[in-house]
Amino acid sequence: MKRALPVLALTIAGLVPVWRYAPSTGTTTTGTAAPASTPSASSSPGSSTRVVSGSTVNTEKGEVQVQVTFDGEKITAVTMLKQPNHPQTTAAVPKLVEETLTAQSADIDTVSGATITSDGYKESLQAAIDASDA
Repeated sequence: MKRALPVLALTIAGLVPVWRYAPSTGTTTTGTAAPASTPSASSSPGSSTRVVSGSTVNTEKGEVQVQVTFDGEKITAVTMLKQPNHPQTTAAVPKLVEETLTAQSADIDTVSGATITSDGYKESLQAAIDASDA
């Protein structure tokens, strides 16, 4: 009897987080990323600066889309147009942008804890880079 009460109390304490768990409320899809939309590009005449939007990538956490600013061939800025409303995504975006500006390509590391968003980011980023070369 002396052991039963602590075991019961610890069991309940261990189950409370499971009962309180709330999954993310983002849009979900099954499988891998859905077909991406067509990237778009814009630039002003006589300027080497251009802004290119990557494709919208549907992930399990929600839609991801980036907008990349190029100065000549150099990536000078990356902006998230669409991103999942999720704490891991919010924390991962600055790291992904920093990696992109350093690497100057979509060949960047995935952010731990935000793998799905990182993969969608890299896919949209690559689409923007490809569209800028066209």
